Amino acid sequence: MKFVSTRIADVVVIEPQVFGDERGFFMETWRADTFADNGIKLPFVQDNHSRSTQGVLRGLHYQIQQPQGKLARVISGEVFDVAVDLRTSSPTFGQWVGEILSAENKKMLWVPPGFAHGFYVLSEMAEFLYKCTDYYAPEYERCVRWDDSALAVDWPLLAGLPPQLSAKDLAGASLQDAEVYP
Repeated sequence: MKFVSTRIADVVVIEPQVFGDERGFFMETWRADTFADNGIKLPFVQDNHSRSTQGVLRGLHYQIQQPQGKLARVISGEVFDVAVDLRTSSPTFGQWVGEILSAENKKMLWVPPGFAHGFYVLSEMAEFLYKCTDYYAPEYERCVRWDDSALAVDWPLLAGLPPQLSAKDLAGASLQDAEVYP
């Protein structure tokens, strides 16, 4: 596997080695020793799988307690995946990284604890998988607005149309008003 740094040092793009032939392909998506050798040493305790249609935006979500690190990948379709640094002690507080993840490119994104996370579906449909380093705790879940001007995430919105959002995501807080990490 190739571990590629992003402009926020703690967020990493992982490019697995893919072995393919006329029968299909094989790749490792998780290997504890390889990830540990590349600085990702937290244990994973929960796997999640979502399916969304084109134009859906999920996020930007995080848990203020029991923060989750997430290892994200797409097994069908294509998304624009985003991580936002919410650690006030970080020199990159309020900055974001975005990466296209798809079934075709097979890239993964490591989003460490202390970050908000979200994705926007570019393809007709996408299936999104992510491993988490802590359990989902709805009482601690928070949401920062996807379109907060302080973040200025450059979402690749299709035809310039607004994304489809859940009621929870519509009610997200601005970065200025959000609970954040020390």
